Amino acid sequence: MTTYENTPGLRPLGTTGPAVFPLGLGCMGMSALYGAADRAESLATVHAALDAGVTLLDTGDFYGMGHNELLINEALRTAPAAAREQAQISVKFGALRTVEGGFTGYDGRPEAVKNFLAYSLQRLGRDHVDIYRIARVDPDVPIEETVGAIAEAVEAGHVRHIGLSEVGADTLRRAAATAPISDLQIEYSLISRGIEAEILPAARELGVGITAYGVLSRGLISGHFTRDRALAPGDFRGMSPRFQGENLDRNLDLVDALRKVAEAKGVSVAQTAIAWVLAQGPRHGADIVPLVGARRRDRLQEALGAMDVRLDDADLAAIEEAVPAGAAAGERYPAAQMAHLDSEH
Repeated sequence: MTTYENTPGLRPLGTTGPAVFPLGLGCMGMSALYGAADRAESLATVHAALDAGVTLLDTGDFYGMGHNELLINEALRTAPAAAREQAQISVKFGALRTVEGGFTGYDGRPEAVKNFLAYSLQRLGRDHVDIYRIARVDPDVPIEETVGAIAEAVEAGHVRHIGLSEVGADTLRRAAATAPISDLQIEYSLISRGIEAEILPAARELGVGITAYGVLSRGLISGHFTRDRALAPGDFRGMSPRFQGENLDRNLDLVDALRKVAEAKGVSVAQTAIAWVLAQGPRHGADIVPLVGARRRDRLQEALGAMDVRLDDADLAAIEEAVPAGAAAGERYPAAQMAHLDSEH
């Protein structure tokens, strides 16, 4: 029986991307969309991640309208030199925001790419971004033009690698034909497995890595979310279909089933869910690096513990019996946001 365990050392992001620690840190929640965050704890969490060997820090220039990039800048400036030098920053760009925080679309024009990048470099206090990607495809701009503009930034030394986010298989192929693509950032978890049909096989064929976000489905399958939990003002989960009414009850029933599997192995629900995603790389031939959105050091330590969880075929079968593919109730985003996902069309 095969056992799927984490390979020591770094994982390559595809055939052209950088080598990174097997888990990345998603920093969005430290600035936006989950309610108020503790700045000191956020900085301490980034430092703890770097100290544990984490290399990939994921952000977006629109997370808190630049707040997240400034936070990462501060975290790196106050980290030991060795930790600062190992950090690799992935930046998403292109989202258009309002003063009130709303989203009004995406801009992938080449001149916009250069503009967004200039501001990100200033906020980050760096001369380059390690991986640069548009957050969502601009439907009015061919992906070849957007990727071509990032490729020019690579030639100029302002970007090291080109990434993509939430694109479908056809768009992925077009982008890869334009310039080398290191990785595709896309939601992938036990309850979000849509990429397995076409997108993941295309990525494997093209040598494109996967950075999987939402591996705990925004805390829904972390084992910490309860039916009576009151969400803080500004927490976007209040509008997420999977957190509403009967959908929430059905989804937490899945978590209860997963908890039984986790308890049998002596690990937490979150560690089981993350370990399942980690195992999909060796299991299917694609390198997958989960991004964990920890905002606190205790949640980070729990996530890091997933790297020590060893799953064999029987474990994977038990996990997938507890949470079958397609079992989630509700879409992963509200309808208006789903419409912006090239990966869903």
